[in-house]
Amino acid sequence: MIAAVRRPGLRDPAVSARAFRFAAALALGALFLVVVTGATVRLTGSGLGCENWPRCGDTVLPAKDFNAYVEFGNRVVGFGVGLTTLLAALAAWRAGVRGRLLAAALGLPFLVLAQGILGGITVVYELHPLIVMGHFLLSLAAIALAVVVFLGADGLVESRPYADLPGWLRLLGVVLVPVALVLVVTGTLVTAAGPHSGGEDIQRFGSLEDAIYVHVRATAVFGVGFIVVLAALFRRRARAGRESAAAAALFLLLVLQMVVGEVQWRNQLPWWLVLLHVVLATAVWAAVVVLAVLLGQRASPVGQAPPLRA
Repeated sequence: MIAAVRRPGLRDPAVSARAFRFAAALALGALFLVVVTGATVRLTGSGLGCENWPRCGDTVLPAKDFNAYVEFGNRVVGFGVGLTTLLAALAAWRAGVRGRLLAAALGLPFLVLAQGILGGITVVYELHPLIVMGHFLLSLAAIALAVVVFLGADGLVESRPYADLPGWLRLLGVVLVPVALVLVVTGTLVTAAGPHSGGEDIQRFGSLEDAIYVHVRATAVFGVGFIVVLAALFRRRARAGRESAAAAALFLLLVLQMVVGEVQWRNQLPWWLVLLHVVLATAVWAAVVVLAVLLGQRASPVGQAPPLRA
């Protein structure tokens, strides 16, 4: 086991790698939770439950109103996200982490700060759909960075070898990330000015048909690419255990996502099913990033630190 990484010229690390991994896991979990609470705010029409920011109306605490409680709850979770990402950054620094992993950990709080500022701007501009979309996409960016940090921290604790995979397979795994992002972006375009795609009063950007046109084709590209990756990893599962497991988990999430998507469409898009769809979409996004990170690493001998740590 590796307790921490030492940097030349610095004293011994004050925090263990396990503590860093725990802090990174907390940050990732909090970021996922704030997406869920943020989506709940959006889908229940609670975005202006607190009409100003950072206060909630004339007081700091919300009035006895459902929408105010939902919006205020999301703000509380957002505050927790800020604390956990700061903790992860501090743990990375105190553990003696260096290079890209340290930069990623230190970047998390700043990304969350930008997200919080954009959230306040969203309220000021009365939920302008473009700002709402940007707020959600910034959340996904933070989750992607948190995944990178967690996997890097995990590599400090469990020094596992990376599989020797062909370059084309690694490249294809990385390409899945921007394609998945296109899927998410076109999904937000379908949702538009909401509160969600099944709402009674929806102001869309351009044509719904155009958004669906791009979404369907991005789905096809992602599906074909992922099937190739899944098949290639299945053939190499004996020496690519972690990568194969990540691909299998992503496959199961995609199946669930498709089932929920079909059910919500056939049931006139009830908000709670749309929320489940958003949660699964976020999980799919995180799983795509996990797979891309694992595939993007070069092979390393047993016991040697993976490149992500440097």
